[in-house]
Amino acid sequence: MASLRARERRPPRISQARRWRREGVRLIRRAGAIRRFSLLRGLLGPDVTGARQSLTALAVSSVTATGAGVLLAAVTGTLERLPGLLVLVPAAIGMRGNIFGALGSRLATTIHAGTFRVTARRDTIVGQNIIAAAVLSLVTAVALGVMTKVLAPVFGLRSVVSLADLIVVSVIGSVVASAVVLVVTLGLAASTTRRGWDLDNVNAPLISAVGDVVTLPALFLASYLVGIAVATPLIAIASVVASAAALGWSWRSGMEQLWSILRESMPVLGGTGIVLIVAGVVIEHRLDDFAERRAVLILVPACLAAAGAIGGILSSRLSSKLHLGVIEPRALPQRGARLDIVFGFTLTVPVFVLNGVLAHGFAELFSLSSPGFVRLVAISLIGGLLATALAGAIAYYGTVVATRIGVDPDTYGIPLVTSTVDLAGAASLVLAVNWVGLQ
Repeated sequence: MASLRARERRPPRISQARRWRREGVRLIRRAGAIRRFSLLRGLLGPDVTGARQSLTALAVSSVTATGAGVLLAAVTGTLERLPGLLVLVPAAIGMRGNIFGALGSRLATTIHAGTFRVTARRDTIVGQNIIAAAVLSLVTAVALGVMTKVLAPVFGLRSVVSLADLIVVSVIGSVVASAVVLVVTLGLAASTTRRGWDLDNVNAPLISAVGDVVTLPALFLASYLVGIAVATPLIAIASVVASAAALGWSWRSGMEQLWSILRESMPVLGGTGIVLIVAGVVIEHRLDDFAERRAVLILVPACLAAAGAIGGILSSRLSSKLHLGVIEPRALPQRGARLDIVFGFTLTVPVFVLNGVLAHGFAELFSLSSPGFVRLVAISLIGGLLATALAGAIAYYGTVVATRIGVDPDTYGIPLVTSTVDLAGAASLVLAVNWVGLQ
């Protein structure tokens, strides 16, 4: 009888399999909590992991942008033969970063909010963002061709190729480059979600890197369509009609987020397109000086890409913090915003020194004229520090103003920052060339 009572008081046995399942659930929950804490800590202030991710992405961007600079130095003859084409280079590269950097920033916000899903349906958040990026790529490509033809003479470039030539080069280069960058952007968002990385830390540099790699060769290939008697005007007309049709379809589609992105993006992309063209004009005016020292020309894509990428990192991180309420849109930056701005400056020195080293190395490798190692690194570093100082101010106040007027800082922040920083980077590079005595 006593043994029977003891068995009745004994708790029921739990099978070994059930214990394993319970332990597995407990570990999974703990891992999820640790991951959420790590993401939150990264939002509150850049940690060692965030810095490592950003520096790695920026290093990749520097290498690829320097490679693009080598290509730019190699096609100097084409640039001299087709006046105005160099004006399109910063604009086309910058527009890829603006459109797809903003796309990545919006996707990063959905990841932080837990609403990101990879799907092929066009009426979903991701689907509408993909369509918006494609439409914006086509429309802005046509607009850049038109703005280059109109604005280049205003800023002192008397000889520019025809409007049809500019539209064809811009559109064909954009279509080819955008297809590649779109695939990379979506793959990057999916992989960072799977690995638990912060997309804000790597989005801008890696998208910039891919844009550099594919946009310059695409523009160069498209230049072979310049001046063809019948084909060039027909392609230009078809491009204008297609861009207008894409806008009309988007407006009539009934997809609210798609039209909201287009409505908010087109004004800022139009304004940034003008800024980017002015940046190209600044460089075009110094083409002869750069052609004499092609190692300095190699620096152009690298410095513009690095300055824009650092500004994009700042803008993307600040946008996520504003969306999640970690910081408030105040006139003076709060501690979380100040940490990000300081973080941007800590990235500047190693990245721009690396740009100078790489430019000199590639110049030596391909026997291109160079002002020397020390001068080249000095040009890169001076230009980078000047551009990053402006990037910090624009990244913060651009996202704050966007938030206060009720538009999405993810859509406005990166285009505003990267285009302005591209212009500042071009001007800073020219100033640095003058300051080290190469004028």
